[in-house]
Amino acid sequence: MEEQKRHENLTYLALWGMLFAVPVLSLYMRSVSNPVIDFEWKEVFMIWKQFGIFLVIFLIHNFLLAPLLVYKQRRALYFGIVAAIIGGFIVYQCTNRPSERRAFGHEPPPMEQMEPLHREHPPHPRDFKEHRRHRPPIMVGQHDVVALIILILMLGMNIGIKLYFKSRHDAKQLMALEKENLEQQLEYLRYQINPHFFMNTLNNIHALVDIDPEKAKDTILELSKMMRFVLYEGDKKGVPLSREFDFIRHYITLMRLRYTDKVDVQVVLPPEVPDCQLPPLMLITFIENAFKHGISYQHDSFIHIKADIKEATLHFECRNSKANNQQSIASSQEGGVGLTNVRQRLNLLYGENYTLTIQDEPDTYNVELQIPLT
Repeated sequence: MEEQKRHENLTYLALWGMLFAVPVLSLYMRSVSNPVIDFEWKEVFMIWKQFGIFLVIFLIHNFLLAPLLVYKQRRALYFGIVAAIIGGFIVYQCTNRPSERRAFGHEPPPMEQMEPLHREHPPHPRDFKEHRRHRPPIMVGQHDVVALIILILMLGMNIGIKLYFKSRHDAKQLMALEKENLEQQLEYLRYQINPHFFMNTLNNIHALVDIDPEKAKDTILELSKMMRFVLYEGDKKGVPLSREFDFIRHYITLMRLRYTDKVDVQVVLPPEVPDCQLPPLMLITFIENAFKHGISYQHDSFIHIKADIKEATLHFECRNSKANNQQSIASSQEGGVGLTNVRQRLNLLYGENYTLTIQDEPDTYNVELQIPLT
């Protein structure tokens, strides 16, 4: 993203540099070809002053308004502000017209510059009335119309360049995402659920066969559901949100077999979810890390998981205690693809449209994630 912005800004800098250089080169060529014409910076500065008005509007549009349309899709707000700017520009043009209208044929020459014949026979007032009759109305002067067209073309050019660089960036992001998905398909099967978890779960099931055969059967069924999800859904770009929540419930049900009642596990998931899709196995990494690094066998531990949906946005929170002898969860790359790879997936999938907040405190670890749903 930063490289894209740098290239885009260099493009604007080159275009504006050439535009401001045109009056200098034009006046220089005229003064060289015609000795009567002198090279005067005053004339250049007058033209630059007009260009400066367009430059200020461009900067406001480029850095504040264009992102509303191109990146945030705030069309109503964008067109409303742009319409206000164009209206203000028209008012400015009409109230700051050149004082010497004679250069455009809008005023008759003074009496002292008229021919002697005209001095002896002054023009009839009807002649001036006829002259004023052909003046253009104040709001449709040629200078104003040309300036307005230039302004609209400039704003359109700005939007066009931004869309061009955005399309290039999106294409690169899509290629990177496809490559990332191919590389992580095997990692999903190998790491998303720790092999030690399966080993311990199978040992627990083995013990339940003699103690509680019915519970052992239910546990095997839960495990088979999880494996089916990982094998058939883990390599897809998106899965229904309800399936992702079901997977979390199955995972936590099995994890509870390994721990005593000293571990306070609370899960709050919405019973009904909209028909939205989520990248598969996106949330389980945080939950797996919570079980791996937040459980202590010496004192009480807790894992609190909560998910909510507000305004087409998933709000996910995973808060857990920390074992004193465990290293920082944020620095661990074990257990799943790791938080670093999760951040990379989020960046590739959502760009700047997600929020991930991690609070690594001495006794607790809290993860808050907000991502838009599609």
